[in-house]
Amino acid sequence: MTPLLRDRRALVAGSLAVTAALALAGCGSSDQAADSSDSPAKTRTVSTANGDVDVPASPKRVVVLDSGELDSAITLGVRPVGATHSASEDAFPSYLPASETKDITPVGEIANANLESVAALKPDLILTSKVRDGERYDELSKIAPTVMTEATGSAWKENFQVHAEALGKQAEAKKVLATYDTQVAKVTEALGGKEKAAATDVNFVRFVEGAEIRIYGKQNYIGSLLADIGTGRPPITGKAKDGFSYDVSPEKIDLADADVIFTSTYGDPAKAGTTKTMNSGLWKGLKASKNDKVFKVDDRLWISGIGYTAAGKILEEFETLMTK
Repeated sequence: MTPLLRDRRALVAGSLAVTAALALAGCGSSDQAADSSDSPAKTRTVSTANGDVDVPASPKRVVVLDSGELDSAITLGVRPVGATHSASEDAFPSYLPASETKDITPVGEIANANLESVAALKPDLILTSKVRDGERYDELSKIAPTVMTEATGSAWKENFQVHAEALGKQAEAKKVLATYDTQVAKVTEALGGKEKAAATDVNFVRFVEGAEIRIYGKQNYIGSLLADIGTGRPPITGKAKDGFSYDVSPEKIDLADADVIFTSTYGDPAKAGTTKTMNSGLWKGLKASKNDKVFKVDDRLWISGIGYTAAGKILEEFETLMTK
């Protein structure tokens, strides 16, 4: 074989080798790109009241079993496929946008969800709390990963963070908190500033069908909102059992006196004693009553809402009523 021929063959072989190498490199890059697209974890681990729980990275079919969880989901832009409702009503809270709740399937009452209805929705995530569904945790976990917080009410801000993590909406949660802080500051300023707000004692009285009248303390949802605004609270709130409420009969309603009183009713106003109590001489003798500073508000919003969407509406109504 001549040297020229050998050189040509070597050149062709080298070219083929380079071409093959490039082809393999191209295939490798393509495979790596495919692997890269699949690299994000399909699940995330969330710390809950029942320990660490693996949840879908992007849950698509969420079922919520309490009003706080429903508020959190809607606030964060997630429309649940199923939710519970309160024992006193069949519908979801009216303060939430109807467009966001119209397609949600009811799955029973709060603290008494129908597990068959929950399972039928084939959820990939369930949100609730131990105080509502602790005894059903094992059953719920067999249906879908279940994220429980310890309780509801005063822990609503911490619960919201857990919900946001479970839903993969931490970035959205930061924006919600910033909006809330801005609105709180606006309300405090509307009251005349921090000092004037602190000098105004505010009470919340809830009439409950089948129970005594509740003068709400500081360790609850509405108490936390008033604390953020910076209003004063009358001494009676310090006697609330576990900080939640100080319960009285209509004959002791004078203990609820304050500069301002907000009231709501759970159940039938006649059966809850709302009408009778507020028409009594004791009630009419209250400072707030004499000064026309008693405001009736929606129980499902102010007491049962327990979330940032509810809080935004409460703050708006609070400012309107307090400054009219």
